[in-house]
Amino acid sequence: MIRQRHLTLACSVVGAAVVALDGTVLTIAQPALRHDLDADFGQVQWTSTGYLVAVASLLVFAGRLGDRYGHRRIFALGALGFAAASAGIALAPDIGWVIGLRVLQGACGALLQPATLGMLRAAFPPDRLAMPIALRTSAIGLAAAAGPLVGGALVTAHGWRSVFALTVVPALAIGLLALAVPAPTATAAAPSPAVTRASLDLPGACLLAVTLACLVQVLVGAPASGWTTATTLSLGTCVAAGAAFALHERRTAHPLLPPAVLRSRPLMAGLAALLAASAALFGTLFVTTYFLQDVRGLDPLSSALWVLPLAVLMVLGAPAAALLQRRFGPRRTTLSGGAVLALGVLLLSRLDTSATAVTTGGCFVLVGAGFSTVMVTATAVVVHRAAASEAGVAGGLQQTAMNIGPALGVATATLLMTLDATTPGAPGAFVPAMETTLLVLATVAALGAAAALGLPGRERTAPTRDSERPRIASRT
Repeated sequence: MIRQRHLTLACSVVGAAVVALDGTVLTIAQPALRHDLDADFGQVQWTSTGYLVAVASLLVFAGRLGDRYGHRRIFALGALGFAAASAGIALAPDIGWVIGLRVLQGACGALLQPATLGMLRAAFPPDRLAMPIALRTSAIGLAAAAGPLVGGALVTAHGWRSVFALTVVPALAIGLLALAVPAPTATAAAPSPAVTRASLDLPGACLLAVTLACLVQVLVGAPASGWTTATTLSLGTCVAAGAAFALHERRTAHPLLPPAVLRSRPLMAGLAALLAASAALFGTLFVTTYFLQDVRGLDPLSSALWVLPLAVLMVLGAPAAALLQRRFGPRRTTLSGGAVLALGVLLLSRLDTSATAVTTGGCFVLVGAGFSTVMVTATAVVVHRAAASEAGVAGGLQQTAMNIGPALGVATATLLMTLDATTPGAPGAFVPAMETTLLVLATVAALGAAAALGLPGRERTAPTRDSERPRIASRT
């Protein structure tokens, strides 16, 4: 049993890290990709946008697939598909192939990501979930920090194709390992008969996919191109599809989002905290990157080193957050983490042209510690509060929040900076606008901390809805 749990944890951690690494190394590789394939900026943007749209639109449905067919199987399918798509991109002859395969890679990533949480929910007792999730969070932080350095070295030595070849072997290995590891039997690892027999709600899945895809398109496209006809149509489609989805879910016998999940106050509070924290973090990183490079005059490597304390605290802070949650409970831990995150963003808003590496790094220490605390604790609540038969949907919602939040944060930051008519190369104009923007993002982080009031306090025992159900032999 212990060996099975360790192997499951390894699959979950490596799977999450591979996806995080893929996203960060691509940013470094895009200029070389554009020149080598003679692509324009719009086409290169779609190598990121197409992936993001595919991931965000399919996460919840992928989680439901895991609930029905077993998270290990869906994880293995996603990991093997991710490896195949990565290999295809490394061999792609033109930009059209790259974009198409990135969309496929996004779909496989959508299968993989909720399953990393669903497998943990099935393998570990609910009261022991926090530390595995913390290790997963640390791996994501480490991969995100290492991505630019690894990607820069690979692109310089071997070209842009090497960054996609980088993820082929680990994705292939964990996919095969997931198929080989027997499912744990001491916890409710198998789908319940009700879930197995239930409809997958394909109409609901399609409506939600259209809603989320259009939402991401608006968040990504509006800041870059303004309110064009295409952006307006995307927004209208998003609203219409969202309304149709809500109506459909109320009428269908087997909704994609189970009513028990939507009625769970702790689960919804956890999602709100994650959405706000990720929006605040990525919006802040977007603005401060321009500040460090265009105002302070740092090169990309130096600016990455100034931000390095953020990644260090994400790696080190995640296990500490799991211990704090066990001692003080989810509510107090998440509330404190959100407050620390908001304070870090607020202090960053006070920086000016005289900012040093020490003052900037100190601010990012607070941002990293606060964000990792919110992410670990809120994620543990989201996964813990869902029954094992609904863990995939809960994981899909968590991953959706973690994908929509960054897009929302960057869109908000871009909009606010644009309204102030700033010029990145003009320090006198940029710094006041940065202050206003980061104040807004600090408020967003504070609202996420307030959402933590809906989380449970410290529990003497850890009862779960699954404990009242008879154990079912695993079919996965």
